[in-house]
Amino acid sequence: MLCAVYKSIRKPQTYIFVAKRDDFSQVPTPLLEQFGPPQLVSILNIKETTKMAIAEASRVIKEVTDSGFYLQLPPPPIDYLKDHKNRKLQQLESES
Repeated sequence: MLCAVYKSIRKPQTYIFVAKRDDFSQVPTPLLEQFGPPQLVSILNIKETTKMAIAEASRVIKEVTDSGFYLQLPPPPIDYLKDHKNRKLQQLESES
């Protein structure tokens, strides 16, 4: 499936995939307002076997086909303090 990929200038690491270049007719207006003016990043030919950084290609294809767009949000931030506490707790438990 050929998709146009746009990045948000307001929301870092946020992308919208649409089937046709500059066709945002299926994207809800409130989402576009928050997204800001879309900036074209790439035109991709996505196949089921395409390796993508965050999303699964099959999900992107399904969403674009069914909904007319796919919204890719950034991964959640890593909570380093929580990770540290969990490691310390595991260390204490293994010592007892």
